[in-house]
Amino acid sequence: MLSAVFDFILPRFCPSCKNKLTLGENCICASCRNAFVYTDEKLLLNEYGRKFSESNIISDFYPLLVFEKSSSLQEIIHQIKYQKKFLLAVELGRMLGKTLSAKKPNWGIDLTIPVPLHSLKKAERGYNQSFYIAKGIRQVVNFPVSQSILKRKRYTESQTKKNLAERAENMTEAFSVRHADKIKGYNILLVDDVITTGATIKECGKILKASGAANIYAASIALAV
Repeated sequence: MLSAVFDFILPRFCPSCKNKLTLGENCICASCRNAFVYTDEKLLLNEYGRKFSESNIISDFYPLLVFEKSSSLQEIIHQIKYQKKFLLAVELGRMLGKTLSAKKPNWGIDLTIPVPLHSLKKAERGYNQSFYIAKGIRQVVNFPVSQSILKRKRYTESQTKKNLAERAENMTEAFSVRHADKIKGYNILLVDDVITTGATIKECGKILKASGAANIYAASIALAV
């Protein structure tokens, strides 16, 4: 009854379609959730081969959804990144955490690290969306989360309009590790909002492994195919 009263006084709206959320709908309406395209094993196997297999850095990865242009998911991710809708990031993180718990229990994660933003970009945006995704994952699987281990030491240009080679070059030596003694022998889960070419994830994984981490896994809300 209280929830119904609050929804009447302060109605909630879906960030994608702008329709009013009904009682029981959390952050995203059922219609927009049903429009999500989930990744499948064949797609993940093919994309792992294209993005990560040759580098021998990322042991496995799991993006939850397929990123499609002009979709409800694109609008939601845009609001997470640029309109301070961090509760959406937490909700999608919970969805991702439930799937990881069911499908990847053998990863044996010791620590979750959200892909960091440069301090200037974080100040401009106000927060790191990947951290809130990681918080959502933690609410389900209780992996510890740290923002102090991995640092983005170099300000990088947006990856959006860069090709594969340009993305890799843009990320080269962009990260550093602090407190390396705290990750030696650890299995680490890297968390990002969208994995496109995998250049950012690989660069993060490379520096973490060089600092003594055991296995590096990656998870994201979406995968750009």
